Amino acid sequence: MNDLTATRLWLMRGAFLLLTLIILFFHLLPLETTPRRWAAPDLLLCFALAWSLRRPDYVPAPALACAFMLADLLLQRPPGLGAVLALVGCENLKGRARSLRDANFATEWISVGVIIIGIALANRVILAIVLIEQPSLSLGLSELFLTLLIYPVVVAVTHFGMGVRKASPGDLDGHGQRI
Repeated sequence: MNDLTATRLWLMRGAFLLLTLIILFFHLLPLETTPRRWAAPDLLLCFALAWSLRRPDYVPAPALACAFMLADLLLQRPPGLGAVLALVGCENLKGRARSLRDANFATEWISVGVIIIGIALANRVILAIVLIEQPSLSLGLSELFLTLLIYPVVVAVTHFGMGVRKASPGDLDGHGQRI
């Protein structure tokens, strides 16, 4: 791996953490003072899934764990639950990134949708098992639906705006091995 590739790798890893901070900053801004009847999409999860599928070496597991744990703490969610579920989902997609590399976008969207639905369902089930109060089902479903709906927009921003594209067969990963 040459110096330019290593520099780009670390710049993109830093860019993901900066993106995490920007998303959390805007999520915490008090733009509305009245409660809404719908929940905003989980942009951090969408970006993490898109980057995990397109360039797994840009989002190593420790960076993902730190980003999601920070989100859990700042957004006052049960600490660690969302982080673990998101990390499992992202690592699942990383393992399937090579097989999904040549697939069309519809296949990618369905695969990511299954992961997002699985994360939301597992989160609700685990919270119910340990008897933690949950947001209403309508809020959870609105967040799930909007997260699924916003994923193509996130992929477009990731691809065209940030230059995070699917790896081609000749590309190298962070360890200098062919992807």
